Amino acid sequence: MNRGRAFWRLLRASLRRHQVRLTLALRVTTAATLSLAIALRLGLPLPLWAVLTAVIVTQMSVGRSVKSAIDYLLGTLGGALYGGAVAILLPHSHELALLAVLVIAVAPLAVVAAFYPTLAAAPITAIIVLLVPTLTQSTPLASALDRILEVVVGGCVGIAVTFLVLPSRAHAQAAEAAGRTLEQIARVLRALLVDVAEGIGIDELHRLQDGIGRSLAELASIAAEAEHERSARLASNPNTGPLLRTLLRVRHDLVGIARAAQLPLPEPLKSRLRPAVADLANAAADYLSACAGALRTQRPPPSPHAVAAAFDCYRAEVGAIRAQGLTRVLSAEAAERFFALGFALEQMRQNFRDLERCVSEWADASTQ
Repeated sequence: MNRGRAFWRLLRASLRRHQVRLTLALRVTTAATLSLAIALRLGLPLPLWAVLTAVIVTQMSVGRSVKSAIDYLLGTLGGALYGGAVAILLPHSHELALLAVLVIAVAPLAVVAAFYPTLAAAPITAIIVLLVPTLTQSTPLASALDRILEVVVGGCVGIAVTFLVLPSRAHAQAAEAAGRTLEQIARVLRALLVDVAEGIGIDELHRLQDGIGRSLAELASIAAEAEHERSARLASNPNTGPLLRTLLRVRHDLVGIARAAQLPLPEPLKSRLRPAVADLANAAADYLSACAGALRTQRPPPSPHAVAAAFDCYRAEVGAIRAQGLTRVLSAEAAERFFALGFALEQMRQNFRDLERCVSEWADASTQ
């Protein structure tokens, strides 16, 4: 019985963790099935094209689906018009002529797609418009119109499924991605500051910071989709740009702290700073984790008093060390690392204020 309950708990946790991906799989399956049924009902000559379009257009978020549908439709329209014109105006009754016409049809569109990857469907559509009539005995004009209709059917089905079947907004995904990034930064910051008095090796630094860059890249991609939703007036959430820029700055602060933490601080700075740095590590990491939870649930930001007090204690200890002249006997390298650590922490404190403002904006938007 206990094993059964444990299994179901693990299963539910796994489903929650992969909810977005499983939802996407459900939407893709639904879109493929509906597009095929509609294409067969309309008697389209190549239902495969409608099904593929529906699958391509159906994405994880509404914003990404809208952008994919627009890009795919524009590429298909351009490829169908150009490929159809080439097929109509240039005769290609034998193999060599067909090869020459294929080069003329594909080469310009391939160049366009190389410079504008969003129009990658254009050369593919031109190829289909040119070659399908040789297989089905239809005309190039009919082939072009069929491709456009098939893409319109698939695109409409994909967009409809994205909106109606467990829709997922990019802003909600951005909040989740930002929360994951903040939690990663919190873990790395705690480890860096706890060990700053002893020094951390290069390999350990790389291990601690592994994944933060990928998380920020994922957040940037989702943020672009969220802005597509905003521009299409599909969402009224706050701009994702300030939150992304704030997290990037906090990550840069981490890099500064990491550079200062590569070698241990000399005595007596090590023993003097260890308690203040440890308190600051715990307070800052707890604050970042609380901000992550607030973003996910769109609650107001946590109180900054504890982390502000920790920053003040560290600044006071640094001021006392300097007043006693302990920094005058440091080597140039040790002094550089000591002041670099202080500068990075001061920058982080300012960026925490920006983070608090961003979390407040996202919480205010949820109440409107």
